[in-house]
Amino acid sequence: MSKSKKVLLVTGGGRGIGAATCRLAARAGYRVAVNYASNEAAATALVEAIAQAGGEALAIKGDVGSEADVLSMFETIDRAFGPLDALANNAGVVDQRARVDEMSAARLERMMRINVIGSMLCAREAVKRMSTRHGGKGGAIVNISSIAARLGGPGEYVDYAASKGAIDSFTIGLAREVAGEGIRVNAISPGIIDTEIHASGGQPDRIERMRRVVPMQRAGTAEEIAAAALWLLSDEASYTTGANLEVGGGR
Repeated sequence: MSKSKKVLLVTGGGRGIGAATCRLAARAGYRVAVNYASNEAAATALVEAIAQAGGEALAIKGDVGSEADVLSMFETIDRAFGPLDALANNAGVVDQRARVDEMSAARLERMMRINVIGSMLCAREAVKRMSTRHGGKGGAIVNISSIAARLGGPGEYVDYAASKGAIDSFTIGLAREVAGEGIRVNAISPGIIDTEIHASGGQPDRIERMRRVVPMQRAGTAEEIAAAALWLLSDEASYTTGANLEVGGGR
């Protein structure tokens, strides 16, 4: 394998925005680590498709909400691909539509563990490898947030919106913390995107319901978010850090 190619880890890379990011990154010349939590078939199929197109990818199982899994995942990347250059913190969950006064502590703990702590753990390990303070050569991190952080998610998923609000704050703080160490940290806030996540939250009709409130009158695609992520990870965004790029059709 060529050692000149940059190495990218995409968490939650087996489907949706994560899979689109993996495909686009592979076409751009990255060697891609495709993290997945449970859907091995989807991740394996994606890796095979990337390989057939001439790219390099590796599927790695791991729950980002588990510190042991995160450590194992990064060690696997170290052995297989070498030093990490980029991280897309994409893994996340939603839950069934509910008011706050209907939410259990277990639901809230799961939401924050995966969406917030998971992203922070992955960023921690990435910084250890990228930072010039630790002997690295720099790198870039993109955190996938959501316009829900600004809108609040009332009557649907205030917990999810709050988890993404935490990601927004984390992005700003980490960006300023490591800016002098060769690492750029940015976020993308997608709006309504046509992926499976809505069905996983019990709302398969949400795309059709919500597109009417989007000024552009349509949902976005996973590929549109992936394109924004690849730009923020690229040298074209070399003076951009601590930014939050909204990709939401004007909402």
